[in-house]
Amino acid sequence: MDTPILGKVAFITGAGYAAGCDPKKQGEHAPNMGTAIAQKLAKMGAVVVATDINEETAKATVSTLTTYPGNPAHAFFKLDVTKKSEIEAVLAKVKETYGHIDIVCNNAGVSSMAPFEDLSEKEWDFNVDVNMKGVFLCMQAEIPYLKEHGGRIVNTCSMAAIKPDPTLAHYTASKFGVLGLTKAAAIGLAEYGITVNCVCPGWVKTPMQDREIVWEGAMKGITPEEVRQRYIDHTPLGRLCYPEDVSNAVAFFVLPESDFITGEAMNVSGGANL
Repeated sequence: MDTPILGKVAFITGAGYAAGCDPKKQGEHAPNMGTAIAQKLAKMGAVVVATDINEETAKATVSTLTTYPGNPAHAFFKLDVTKKSEIEAVLAKVKETYGHIDIVCNNAGVSSMAPFEDLSEKEWDFNVDVNMKGVFLCMQAEIPYLKEHGGRIVNTCSMAAIKPDPTLAHYTASKFGVLGLTKAAAIGLAEYGITVNCVCPGWVKTPMQDREIVWEGAMKGITPEEVRQRYIDHTPLGRLCYPEDVSNAVAFFVLPESDFITGEAMNVSGGANL
């Protein structure tokens, strides 16, 4: 049994099971990245704390997780990553319950889509507040716990930070911010034995993508499935990214063997970023 992070406590944001998906009828793939990350780290032996703005979906994710003998139970919490006091309160409960926090995956994110000139201030604020400010607030609150003994931070960035899209200017800007925060923090936290890296997923097959292909299709005058086929056609490895592809990359960054890797952005896009 390969459990390289047995007993480590992993705190994950945006880890709710996709609304409308029944965890008891789980298919070949996890419904989203947060759930896939939680499942992967649990299988590697971690104690998972799944958080989401929707508490019921966080609870649903926990119901799918593997628990190893000797580990305490996994936990779930409601968490709005744009609220500093809420983040601090949840982390304090996690520390009180488990005694330590070893791995944090700042994964919560949102998206919307519009041509640059039609982009509203509301859409800008929503994307930047959740995607970038949310990561900033979480990292600030997480760092004191990781400083106690070192640890791993893995942020969810995006291919948009490598390959911008004019219909996702606000989302792109927010993910450029995540990339910058990751690299800056990696330098500042190295002396404490904390590594900071990020993953940059490509076109991931999730409920978020299901919404985005409708928006993009309407703007371009094509069907949603034609949009999805374009994603595949522009991916050299010839398929969509799956949530497990992303969780496998996260897993790499938290392995003991990856303790000399920091400040990196791993593309998980099948070559679509090239």
